Amino acid sequence: MPYRPPLVPYETFVADPPDLPARSPGEGGTAVVGRAEFVGGDVSGAAFKAALADGVTAVVRVESAGDGVIRVRLAEDPQARTRSARAVTLVRPEARPATVTADDRWVRVDAGAVVAEIRLDPWRIRFLRPDGTVLVEQDPGTVDISGRRRTLPFGRSTVDGVRVAWHESFVAPGDERFVGFGEKFTPLDKRGQRALMWNFDAFGSESDRSHKNVPFYLSNRGYGLLVDSGLPVQFDVCQSTHSTVQILVPDDLLDYYVLAGPTPAEVLDRFDRLTGRPYLPPRWAFGAWISSGFYPDSQQKVLDRARRIRERDIPCDVLHLDCYWQVAGNWSDLRWDAEAFPDPAGMLRTLGEQGFRVCLWTNPYLMTGSPLYADAERAGYFLRRPDGSTYVADVWHGSYPVSAIVDLTNPAAVDWFTGLLRPLLQQGVAVFKTDFAEGVPADAVAHNGMTGVELHNVYSLLFNDVVAQVTEEVAGHRAVWARSSYLGGQRHSAQWSGDVNATWPALASTLRGGLSHGLSGVPFWSHDTGGFHGTPDPDLYVRWSQFGALSPLLRLHGTTSRLPWDFPAETERLAVAALRLRYRLMPYLWSAAVRAARTGAPVMRALLVDTPQDPTAWTVDLQYRLGTDLLVAPVLDPTGRRDVYLPVGDDWIDAATGERHPGGRHLRVDVPLSRTPLYVRHGTLLPLVAPHPTVGDQPFRDVTLVSWGAVEGRTVVHDVDGDTVIEAFRDGDELRIRTRGPLLVGQLAFAGVGDADLPARSLLNGAAVTVVPFAGLFPA
Repeated sequence: MPYRPPLVPYETFVADPPDLPARSPGEGGTAVVGRAEFVGGDVSGAAFKAALADGVTAVVRVESAGDGVIRVRLAEDPQARTRSARAVTLVRPEARPATVTADDRWVRVDAGAVVAEIRLDPWRIRFLRPDGTVLVEQDPGTVDISGRRRTLPFGRSTVDGVRVAWHESFVAPGDERFVGFGEKFTPLDKRGQRALMWNFDAFGSESDRSHKNVPFYLSNRGYGLLVDSGLPVQFDVCQSTHSTVQILVPDDLLDYYVLAGPTPAEVLDRFDRLTGRPYLPPRWAFGAWISSGFYPDSQQKVLDRARRIRERDIPCDVLHLDCYWQVAGNWSDLRWDAEAFPDPAGMLRTLGEQGFRVCLWTNPYLMTGSPLYADAERAGYFLRRPDGSTYVADVWHGSYPVSAIVDLTNPAAVDWFTGLLRPLLQQGVAVFKTDFAEGVPADAVAHNGMTGVELHNVYSLLFNDVVAQVTEEVAGHRAVWARSSYLGGQRHSAQWSGDVNATWPALASTLRGGLSHGLSGVPFWSHDTGGFHGTPDPDLYVRWSQFGALSPLLRLHGTTSRLPWDFPAETERLAVAALRLRYRLMPYLWSAAVRAARTGAPVMRALLVDTPQDPTAWTVDLQYRLGTDLLVAPVLDPTGRRDVYLPVGDDWIDAATGERHPGGRHLRVDVPLSRTPLYVRHGTLLPLVAPHPTVGDQPFRDVTLVSWGAVEGRTVVHDVDGDTVIEAFRDGDELRIRTRGPLLVGQLAFAGVGDADLPARSLLNGAAVTVVPFAGLFPA
């Protein structure tokens, strides 16, 4: 259960996870695989008949599930699958031949980059690299000095004769580190933590609760581990005992995958092959999203906001309208408040002419006061209680009227719900914010027979799937702006971190959550710039805007206004400058996004992604690489002072001062409010464009290429009309730039180069190129 501080009232949620029962002292019930019989091998793997300690026979299957991927299944029924599979398939293993060899004592299943070595009696699996060194191995179970069990190894446990969970344990060397598990706001290395896979309405980003859980982790020993289950899986990451990772799966089987690296990027690539490639949002989605804020809104207010945004030359592509586009008390029946928005179609046309797209807030709950409720309830469109009555729940935690939850396992309910969304898209709405969806109670019952426990986590996938499908049908893209997610949710872009507090510590924990989620296969992530709950002080608003502008995606949103002009004039100027920097960097950001969609590596990259050989990179969790060439260290307190670590392998140039620093060192910097700590990898070729009001759908024009260091380098710029490879070659006093592709580079600039190292001659595709002075990324 989530940590609860002392002397604070018991914190409950409409969808609290069920506790696993605890056995009495001395009570038995743990049945471990002690030995097994090799039944036979086939083209993909090996099957075993396992004798559990209580005499029950189970089936073990060890097989290849793709190059460098081994799948392990343990069940009483060989046809068993996760109970959540009735709603959605989470993992799609590849069919790939394996090499199986066996003798009386050992069986080996070779899947290329990873080999499973199985000892039959006593049972044990080791996962090896091709050279025979160990990636990870099962923990056979440990006991304390009194002979009491400390860990739960490969097997299952019962309480009062009822099976409550399957489990597995792995040996954890003292220096092993573990990252991932979804959007976790705790320190990046999860060693010593217990990660519960249960989607919460987290009420902030400063606890171990999260809206987006992914039963997957990466290890610094060069592998990843993925559990295929939608149930509340628990990962005890060296918490109960510092030498073991334990996994408890309260499902019908244990079904997990070991993914070889050796690098995190290779593990994430294999993860995506199993669970789906990330969806690349439309290019306009990478512009600024500016919200109405969480207060009553109207058509006139929206049009006034749009006018002022354009008059003040604030870059913006999307206007988000939060809850109050609907009638208060009727959320979320997906109908315009006719009094506040008398002509939504006309409003949408006007905004479209100004270059804006519009996002509308939605959730899958319907307040009982809505005029639509009675008919939908009679039709059976909502989740039920065990007695068959409609499940009406306090999904707003007392803040707003109770609601029913749309049963998305019911095809008729899905048709009804999409029938409410479709006309909005046909009017001209571009995209929906898919809020909530963490509220399926454990004791609910769905149309397809699933319990709330079985449905709870994967319900968010169903919700986002439904909205994405109808959006694609009408608008031609599948983007949503989602709060909750689960395994495979990278198909839903974008995702944001939820209702974070508008405080300095919350900024830091939000950053940790984004890095953790990026290491869980989800590259397109964002957060409420300025914080959601409360009003940020002016300095915090600027610093958060700088962080947001250098995040994969950007939205300004909160319970109060996040409009730049509602802050002091200097605050507005600095926040808007951060947005303009983002738009200048758009060729670079879009290129990083395209690569992320193709590979699964995050846009906002924990340092360990690119330098896994650097031990420090596995512990640094308050800075990141944006793409591969920019290093961002958001300021985390009002002093403007922070420590920055420069990863090994490259030199780094301070984007503000031009000073060059070797990698593998720490800096303590004092940064004025006008800029954020930003470093550029030496040798980077950085494409820039002039900031425009919108990102636009056309190819990038009037590109200035900045060579950081005036040395050899290479980059690929992805654009709507194709990819362009750019290479730089330094030969004495001459720098030659060569481009292959449709991008037109108009001029060249140098940064981080002393006068003595400036090239005397610069050529672009064999011809002299205009070299312009570089005013920097933070002009005064």
